[in-house]
This record gives sequence, structure tokens and C-alpha cells, in this order.
Amino acid sequence: MNQQSWRPFLMISLALCIGTIGTALASPLYPIYQQLWHLLPSQITYIFVAYMFGCLTTLLFLGRTSNSFGFIRTLQIGLFFAIIGLTLSVFASNTYYLGFGRFIIGIASGLISTSAMLGLIYTIPDSHKQNAAQLSSIITVIGFGLGPLIGGAIAQFSEQPLITPYLPVIFAAILSLIGLFFIKTASFEKQPFSVSPHLELPEAQFKPLFYITSFSAFCAFGSFSLFASLAPSFIKDVIPWHGPLVSGATIASILMISASVQWLAKSFNMHKMLNVGLIFLIASYVILSICMIMHWSWLFFISVICVGMGHGLSLLAAFALIHHMTHIENRAAVVSTYLFIAYFGTIVPIISAGFLSDHFGFIVGILGFCLGVGVLCIYLLIKHLKLKER
Repeated sequence: MNQQSWRPFLMISLALCIGTIGTALASPLYPIYQQLWHLLPSQITYIFVAYMFGCLTTLLFLGRTSNSFGFIRTLQIGLFFAIIGLTLSVFASNTYYLGFGRFIIGIASGLISTSAMLGLIYTIPDSHKQNAAQLSSIITVIGFGLGPLIGGAIAQFSEQPLITPYLPVIFAAILSLIGLFFIKTASFEKQPFSVSPHLELPEAQFKPLFYITSFSAFCAFGSFSLFASLAPSFIKDVIPWHGPLVSGATIASILMISASVQWLAKSFNMHKMLNVGLIFLIASYVILSICMIMHWSWLFFISVICVGMGHGLSLLAAFALIHHMTHIENRAAVVSTYLFIAYFGTIVPIISAGFLSDHFGFIVGILGFCLGVGVLCIYLLIKHLKLKER
């Protein structure tokens, strides 16, 4: 295979990676913002979930942009939004500006991830066509993992930790945006641009399984988001080391474990994977709760491993099961509905944990999250086991 044929694929992969790096870049910086601006834990969660509201906006109203403008043009629009959102974050002087920057980054992330998924499928050489979806998932997770690692590492050693981490990512996004102008792709039949929401449920016999898989993803996204939003602030209470690099490495390790597990488990039975994923998530909540109460720092690392395993297995299984219960005509709309439910896991439990932390302290906030989401995981596991017995 000559190098030229891989060039468009690599350029789109780079754009996807840069787009996702920007999303979690700020997570290790939250304690610095908290100290500088005297923020409550709930205000940190509002800044964090502003990004998810941007993602949901894209999912609801801009999900079909690639069909109207093409995936390259949509990818460029996404990168342009990412540059604006990251630049707003650099100059943010309060939570409103930072939250608005995060909202713009969320819109960018939604546009980049949907258009890049299409782009990777179209541009990957034919010999690797069957691996396109999986490569897209792994590139996304690597980008999400690199974000907090890069942000934390630069902030740890920078004299301006709230400015410097954003600069290399803005520069890389500008180069990627320019590079996409030099990619030629096959022409396609353009559809009229529409912002009307397009959500759909699968056929009646699949609805119980659809809700189980969607809310399992809700729990997986929520679990990662707990570490990405509040862990940088509470980590200093449970382990002896702290700072942006430690919290960034913690968040990155969850995603790297998740990506590794997804790669290793791709050929396993997806119903079993969903059950095992839920069990790992439940175990992580129990271990994290004991860690918070007893202040046993070594348990924190075990909970991180369990969250990574649970996140990877439950999302891999959920996406495969959604694929199985849909067909070409309704797949995009059903996947949008699945993601809409799943993304609320990054909003509702996180805001609740932030609210509890405001009024009763971090320990109660984290325990409340573990109890609430843990009970939901147990319920989903029981429902799934009963469904499989029929």
C-alpha cells in the first residue's frame, strides 16, 4: 500500500485526536481555577458539564451536518470551533467565560467525532476497511486520554498553568485545520441542511435491551466524569501526591485501561461483557467509598483500574448490542438516542455530587454518587440477567 493512500486517513485521525485532546485538557486545572476564583465544588461541575451541553446540542441539532456539507468541511468547522473554545479558555477571567468556552468545545467535539467517524470509514484503505469503526473508537479514547495528561504535565511545570497548556493544542488545531484543505475526497450526494432533532427508538422487541444498554453507558460515562471533574479536587485528601500531573495521569489511565480492554475483548460475547462491565463499575464504587471513608490511598488506584475496566467493557458491549438491534435505515437515529441518554450520565450524577459536596463535603458527595449510580448498576445487571433467561 503506497503512502499517499494513507495520507487522508492519517490527516483525519490527527484532526479527531486534536479535537478530543481539547475536551479533557482542562480537567487537571480545575483545582487551580477553584483556588484562584474561590469556587464551590458545584461550580466546578457546572464548568465540566457545560462541555456536555455543547455535545448534546450538536447531537440534537447538528448531527446530520456531514450529510449536507461533507465530512471534511464539517471537520474543519469543528476544528474552528475548537480553536475558538480553547482561546476563550485561555482568556477566561471567571466561570461564565470558561463555561462558555467549554460549551463551544463541546459543539466542536460533537462535530469532529461524528464527521471523523464517517471520514475514517471513507478514507481508510480497502485492506483495513473492517477495522475502521474500532480504530475510530481507539483514536477517540487516546485523544481523550492525552488531553488531561498533556494539560496536567504542562501545568505542573508552567509559571502560567491556566494559559500555557492550551497553547500547543490551539497551534496543533490550526495546523490540522489548514492541512484538511489539501485533502481531496470523492464527491457525494448532498442532503438539504436541517437542524430538526432526529431521535428514534429501536423496534419493540429490542426496547428493554436498548434501555439497559443505554443506561449502562449512562453509568460508564458518569463514572469517568466523576474522576474528570471532581477527582482533581478530592485526590489530595486520599493519596499522598497531588498536583495537575497526578490528576491528569489518573484521568488518562482510566481511558488507557478502557481502550486496552476494548481492544482485548472485541471478540467476546457482548451480553457477558455488559454484565462483567457492570460488575466492575459496582466494585469500583464500593472500593472508592471505602477509600474515602478509611483514607487508604492504595484503594484509590484499585478503584481507578476497576472504573477503567468497567468503562471499557460496558461501552464496548453497549455499542455492539445497539449495532445488533438496528439496521441501516434507523441506525443513525437510534445511536443518537443512545448517546443522548448516555451523555446525561455526565450531567445529572455529576451535578448531584457537586451539590452534595457543597453542602456536606467531598466525602458525602462522592459517597452519594457511588450509592446512587451503584444502585442503578445493580438494577441494570439484574434486569439484564432476567432478560437473558427468557
